[in-house]
Amino acid sequence: MTHGGGAAAPRVFFYVQHLLGIGHLARASRIARALAEDGFDVTVVTGGTPVAGFPGPLVHHVALPPITAGDAGFSGLADMDGNPVDDAFKNNRRDRLLTAFRDCRPDVVIIEAFPFGRRQVRFELLPLLDEIAAMDDKPLVVTSLRDILQERSKPGRDEETVALVKRYFDRVFVHGDPSFARLEDTFPLAAEIAAKVVYTGLVAAPPPADPKERFDIIVSAGGGAVGNALIRAALEAAKSIATPLSFALITGPNLPQSDFDAISEDAPDHVSVYRFRPDFASLLAGAKLSVSQAGYNTVCDILRAGCHPLLIPFTAGGETEQTVRAERLEKLGLAHVLTEENLSPETMRLAIEQALASSGRPPHALDLDGACRTAEILRGLV
Repeated sequence: MTHGGGAAAPRVFFYVQHLLGIGHLARASRIARALAEDGFDVTVVTGGTPVAGFPGPLVHHVALPPITAGDAGFSGLADMDGNPVDDAFKNNRRDRLLTAFRDCRPDVVIIEAFPFGRRQVRFELLPLLDEIAAMDDKPLVVTSLRDILQERSKPGRDEETVALVKRYFDRVFVHGDPSFARLEDTFPLAAEIAAKVVYTGLVAAPPPADPKERFDIIVSAGGGAVGNALIRAALEAAKSIATPLSFALITGPNLPQSDFDAISEDAPDHVSVYRFRPDFASLLAGAKLSVSQAGYNTVCDILRAGCHPLLIPFTAGGETEQTVRAERLEKLGLAHVLTEENLSPETMRLAIEQALASSGRPPHALDLDGACRTAEILRGLV
């Protein structure tokens, strides 16, 4: 793959580890695709459970032996069979990562989340960063972050993060619009690394195709039990809303089959139930209202589609990121918010009716072209 005047394409080595949901992997895959389309030769290294369609075409893919979060609090790591990972497993992953890096000989190394998150995989990332630090002809090293970070409760964590950024990283790419959220809003020591911080804009998918099917209200859930509560409340609300409205309930792949079957059997005629819709983004473009959690990628899809959202931010395990995002969107008039602790069929019905009553499609000026902008910035740096 060449770019411009026949010079060799700059090589990118992009590491991403997803543990619970697929948000990190989805965002990294969007960025990787934009880099490949801009003429970079991209190798994506993944370390989580395989997900169909990711990291996508146009890139080389190295899959390390998968690990997952042992629990929702991210306290332990487990293999695909649910067994805790031991030192032999970790050493094998580390060696495979280092081999992939040496084979790639990259001009740019992008590490998703670390050192701001993903401390659980420092057993392989610190050896990689040490190897890079010892090289004569070093690649550019970048960390790739979402716009709003999970707040850290453990003392000393932020200081440790700053020390690692100063020691190993050339740039901190924040995939957000600084007019919406700045790094210092959720990372108290941002001033100490300010010279390395670059804002790329939000990494949204390209504008969706026109919808082939239309529903008034699209309800979508992340995986797991919280998603089940959201879907259930929406189903009951759909039964009791006076106005005839068509609903699409998209449960996500992680909902147990028995729960999915129960919801499907319980759904009245105006409610359609799906596990997954590949055309989710275009369905949003044709809907009056989206009901969902407030994850990064979902919110980007909603903003891109111009659909009005009702957000129920995920807060399990002390998560703060979705609440911050939802409250900021609400303040800008771009969303309605219902908290998880107040979620019930009745509060869901009232919130849907309230959101529909006010939902013109408010314009916004948030920058959604972060994937292409990331490619532009890297081209300038290499």
